[in-house]
Amino acid sequence: MNKMNVTSARFVKGVVGEDDILTDGISQYAFVGRSNVGKSSIINSLAGANDMARVGKKPGKTTEINFFLANDAFYLVDLPGYGFAKASLATREKIRALIVWYLTESGARPACVALVVDSKVGLTDFDREMLSLLIHEHHPFVIALSKVDRLTQKETSACIKDVEALAPGVPIIACSSQTGRGIGQLDGAIFGPSS
Repeated sequence: MNKMNVTSARFVKGVVGEDDILTDGISQYAFVGRSNVGKSSIINSLAGANDMARVGKKPGKTTEINFFLANDAFYLVDLPGYGFAKASLATREKIRALIVWYLTESGARPACVALVVDSKVGLTDFDREMLSLLIHEHHPFVIALSKVDRLTQKETSACIKDVEALAPGVPIIACSSQTGRGIGQLDGAIFGPSS
């Protein structure tokens, strides 16, 4: 299993629409999930960085797709969290539309997409929509079940089984940024084939 081994990572820009960075030829590894799913923590764990995925973010900028250049070689793409409870319906729909646009019409072809699902909550309607979209658009993807440190082994197994039923053959990694469980396995699933 290859290890990404990020030695440097810096925020490049936040994108809200057409931009040259989307198709500049540098490999992209994208992370998508609903708000508060633990997506940023997983990105930071994979990169071995503290709060890297928050660099360049300010209040009110949560609708951006954030690009981080890692090792001066590839992008980690942090898609905005969907469904933030305090956001208006219009804002939530705008974020959803931006995520769908990135994955369907932006011209970006990420080397891999990690769909981060809260293992405690299970698959939401948004997660199901993303699953269908990723399959339809033929994006290589993995599913990261976050926060498994909060579940028993039996609950974790049940969650994996539920997700497997909807995504047969897709790598499903149970992980926790708190304990480090599954982070190495997730790293290999995302970056292994291409790193």
